[in-house]
Parts: sequence; C-alpha cells; structure tokens
Amino acid sequence: MSAYDLIVIGAGPGGYVAAIRAAQLGMKVACVEGRGALGGTCLNVGCIPSKALLTSSAKYAELSHLSAHGIAVEGASLDLGALMARKDKIVGDLTKGIAFLFKKNGVDHIEGWASIPAPGQVKVGDDSYTAKNILIATGSEPAALPGVEIDEVDVLSSTGALALDAAPEHLVVIGAGVIGLELGQVWSRLGSKVTVVEYLDRILPGIDGEIAKLSQRALSKRGLKFQLGRALKTVEKGENGLTLTLDRVGKDKEEQLEADKVLVAIGRRPVTRGLGLEDLGVSINPRGFIEVDERFSTSVPGIFAIGDCVPGPMLAHKAEEDGVACVEMLAGQHGHVDYNTVPGVVYTDPEVASVGQTEEALKEAGTDYITGKFAFMANSRARSTGETDGAVKVLATPGGKILGAHICGAHGGDLIAELVLAMTKGATVEDVARTCHAHPAMGEAVKEACLDALGRAIHA
Repeated sequence: MSAYDLIVIGAGPGGYVAAIRAAQLGMKVACVEGRGALGGTCLNVGCIPSKALLTSSAKYAELSHLSAHGIAVEGASLDLGALMARKDKIVGDLTKGIAFLFKKNGVDHIEGWASIPAPGQVKVGDDSYTAKNILIATGSEPAALPGVEIDEVDVLSSTGALALDAAPEHLVVIGAGVIGLELGQVWSRLGSKVTVVEYLDRILPGIDGEIAKLSQRALSKRGLKFQLGRALKTVEKGENGLTLTLDRVGKDKEEQLEADKVLVAIGRRPVTRGLGLEDLGVSINPRGFIEVDERFSTSVPGIFAIGDCVPGPMLAHKAEEDGVACVEMLAGQHGHVDYNTVPGVVYTDPEVASVGQTEEALKEAGTDYITGKFAFMANSRARSTGETDGAVKVLATPGGKILGAHICGAHGGDLIAELVLAMTKGATVEDVARTCHAHPAMGEAVKEACLDALGRAIHA
C-alpha cells in the first residue's frame, strides 16, 4: 500500500495546482483523476474549449464588419470541422502540459475514480493508498432542469454545445448566465438564430445591474434575442424539431417556442458522488456543497476540500487560489483567499468583468458609497478600433476605498486586473486616478472612471 503526505482527488485547476504547490513545499503527492485527461472540466469541456470557439467565431464574424475599415472580403467560408479540430488540439496540448508539470514537480498521477473508505485511505480500482491528508477537488457538472432530459443530441449541456457538427438553424439557450451567453454567441456568430430564455427579468444574475443592461444591449445588437421572465416547462420532440413550452413568470400565461437544439445552461452543481462522504460523516449542505472551515477542513479530520465542490464562486481561478492556500497552511505557512477580490469574467463580445460589491448589494446593505463611470464611446482607443460599447464603473466609499468595479467592454477581462490589484493592495480611487496610463489605450477608461468618482472627469 503506497503512502503519501497528500492525495489530491481531481485534476482540475484547483486539484493539479494544489498538487504541484504541495510538491514544491516538499510533500510526497499523488493526484487521482478518472476522466482520462488532466485539467478537469475547465480544460476539457469548459473554460478553454469555449474560449477557443469564442476566438475562432469572433474572427469569422469580424469579416462582415471589415467594410467599415475599407476592406472587402469575398468568398470567405467556414470549415467547422477545422474550427473544432483547432479547439481539440489546444485542449490536448494543455492536458499534456499538465502531465509534464506533474513529472517536473514529482507528482504521481494515479488514473481512475477514487473513493475514501476511511480517513487517511484512498481506493482507486483495486489499489489502495494511504495519506496523511486527503484533498477533495472534484469540481462541478452542469445542473439539470427537472423534467428536461439532456441527451446531448437535441437537448444539450455545455459539453454537447462545444461539440456540435453543424450550426443549428435555431438554438434556444435556457439560462442567461455566463455559459449560456458565451456559447449562445459562439453559435450566433457561426450562423444560428439564437434565443436566450431566462427565468429572471434580467441577464447575468449576480453582475451589477447597470453593467448587465449594457451587456444585453450590446449582445442584442450582435444578434442574440432575449425572452426574459420565462420558465421552461417542457421540451417535446417532433418530426420537425423541438417544441418548448414556457411559463410567463407571474402572469399565468404559457407560450411555445420552436427550436432545432436546446442548450440547458442554468448553472452548475458540485460533484461528490462515489467518494463515500456520507459514510465518512463529511458534512454537506442542502445545496450539495461540502462544508469547510477557513483552513478548508471538512468535518472529518485529515480530509479537506476546495474549488467548485465547496461554497463560493464556481471559478477555476478561485479553485486554484483555494488549492494553494490549503496546501500552504498544511505546510505550516500562511494561506488566505480574499473572495471579495476574486474577479469574474464573461468572455462575450463585449466582455463583462466584475470584482467586489455590486451597486445593488451596497444599497441593500445600506452602505454609503460614491460612483464613477466612463463610457468607452469617449475613449480614443475604443473609437479607433470600433469597440465602443460599454463602460467602466467603480464603486467606492466616500473616502475613496474601492468596494467594487465592473466593466462591460472590449478586453474587460484584462482591464479589471488593475482594479483587482488596487483593491488587494488598498489603493484608492485617488491612487488609480493619479496613475499615468498609456495613451491611447483602453485602460484610460479605468482612470477616467476613478476621476469621475472624485468629480474630476476630464473626457466624460
């Protein structure tokens, strides 16, 4: 029976990063993964393949807008097979990269599905291993909708939507969150009519409401159709496609919608089945998340959990930070994750990026705050590239401490980093406003939003 200092169950972003960091700290480490490929959901059927498709589809869609630049493109065609092959190659190369990192850092890769028969023991197939500590990093999977069967042929999860062999004539997306909007825009760019159905009366739940409205307006301009305040009741298959029955929320009224494919993107749920957690007595909350303390300890000594299977933002980079903090504390070091400064990004066009508190949350809490905004329409770099949709919004205390920042605009996922760093290091809106930014650059909009919060905007 092999013995380890730490066995990590799951080789997604949180799991493989935790394993490598633990090995760097001198631990004997193994990482167990049954998927057949390293990288978890993020790398195999999530973040990476979706961004590959977003990038490829954006380049194809851009061809129709080049006439404004005085460029005519004739005879352009789409090879969906080649597009998908590029996506698959990127995924394959990156999974091989993790295997290389394991070898470089001395992490043992154990292939198979793990269970925990007792504290300090891990079973994989017929083999058993012992460990001083066990770290659960099993991630999440698409959430199901009651009464709607996902067959990955007509009714798809995000996994199926990443592997279609043809653009549907009409794709209906259930859920106006990150996954639904990103994949909806991919297929809209590749020729599908896309209708997004959302139970709430807004898109992007959890994002600052004003920024979400800017995103919806921009996405509508780019071809997405929205039906808000509607709940999906049933999906019926017929000879000519699918018929969806929708409930108008609060209006006691039914509607029907015809589609070729349906993508169910209503969120994700933690994956913990098969581990034997119930028999061990590991506490799990009513939503299926493993309960942990500030050290990522479960209710059973020696068993820890991180990432999507514990409460908190279900984000790959959050899982990585969890993993590093957990193993550093196991090694006697200081580890900490400030979840208020974990950014989130929606990689649509335009991108939506957010960190910290929303204006709605500040109002609900009765917090006194100031607001600064700057529209990209007034940014010279945005005007020169034609990427003028959206704005930067900064929320701060009257004394200038940044409470939240939200961006709808091109490269928003990169621009938010400056504000995340400012929040992490305690820089104020005054500090950011007095930081010299390159000109012309999209980042000037961040500076101008901070100036606006202080009542000193120059170009607004």
